[in-house]
Amino acid sequence: MRRGGGELETEVADRAAPVILEHADKLPQDGTLVVVSHGGTIRTAIGRLLGLEPHHWEGLGGLSNCSWSVLGEGARGWRLLEHNAGSLPEPVLGDDT
Repeated sequence: MRRGGGELETEVADRAAPVILEHADKLPQDGTLVVVSHGGTIRTAIGRLLGLEPHHWEGLGGLSNCSWSVLGEGARGWRLLEHNAGSLPEPVLGDDT
């Protein structure tokens, strides 16, 4: 159902997931792609990349502000390694002392 005349979640995923895949395909070996977007777009793109049926995407939950998810390539496709993460495992120190 369209909410307020906007896109359907499947339309958002149809638009976002191919762009993510296009850029992921250009990465060097062991490269990292950072995708910044609205939480709903990220959630639907993750659902599409994982091969989940759209009615299961809500199960991923939304992303809190300044949080992230991590996907990695597995033997049979993408895997969700972290979701709605909000703290780094160790401090990140800049070189601007």
